[in-house]
Amino acid sequence: MKRPASIGVLCLLLIATATAFTQTPTTPDAPPQTAVAQNAPLNPALPTVFIVGDSTARNQADLGWGDHFAHYFDTTRINIANRAHAGRSSRTFINEGSWDKVLAEMKPGDFVLLQMGHNDGGDLGGTKPRGSIKGLGDETKDVILPDGHTETVHTYGWYMRKYIADTRAKRATPILLSLTIRNIWKADADGKPRIERDMGYDADIRQLAADQHITFIDMATVEADRLEALGPEKTATLFPIDHTHTSPEGAELNANAVVTALRNAKSRLVAYVKPQ
Repeated sequence: MKRPASIGVLCLLLIATATAFTQTPTTPDAPPQTAVAQNAPLNPALPTVFIVGDSTARNQADLGWGDHFAHYFDTTRINIANRAHAGRSSRTFINEGSWDKVLAEMKPGDFVLLQMGHNDGGDLGGTKPRGSIKGLGDETKDVILPDGHTETVHTYGWYMRKYIADTRAKRATPILLSLTIRNIWKADADGKPRIERDMGYDADIRQLAADQHITFIDMATVEADRLEALGPEKTATLFPIDHTHTSPEGAELNANAVVTALRNAKSRLVAYVKPQ
């Protein structure tokens, strides 16, 4: 007996849906960067907090948490410098020269908030080569880039250790941040919706902080707790573009989560935070 076409189509839809749920969600590209604020001059007499990250920290005007960070601080006593770059990974932020620019501005007594990982799961080679090798080891892989030259790609840990070592060489203080939370939910054993709390880098960041004897700032737990309290529907309004990039309101929530996490960790930066 011939199976009706509608049943066949339904089966294909069910298979596609099941496959989609089993795949690991990837980080989408940042929206076109058409309105990113220019860097304001820094007061050389003050210490500076440099934010080094990707589009979750700087993304068009006011869509990254780094653009919402300064108002929490007494900026007569400390500079807040958002130097994050949309679409960059721990690897490409270095290779494209953004890190060298930060180092050129850095001086003794400064601080660097390092938050990298959203784009590190990308391809090592191909048309958009920005990924790093997973893990903290010293493995390498040679890849051919679109322009034809060969690049030796290192692990996520290798690149992050370079940021830390370079910061310390400037007699500044490196601080590691957990990654911002994505709007991805799953039901727990009781059927209650729970937001994703780790996209695969949390353990590495914590281990790096322990190995390097530097402060780990767990802003992800603060953010996740707040988003779960809001629930999936209200959280969705804070992610109007995709599951990674927030609205200005979502960026403000993330900035507040970083400040709260700094307090939780008793970071030295808390001394510069405005009284509540």
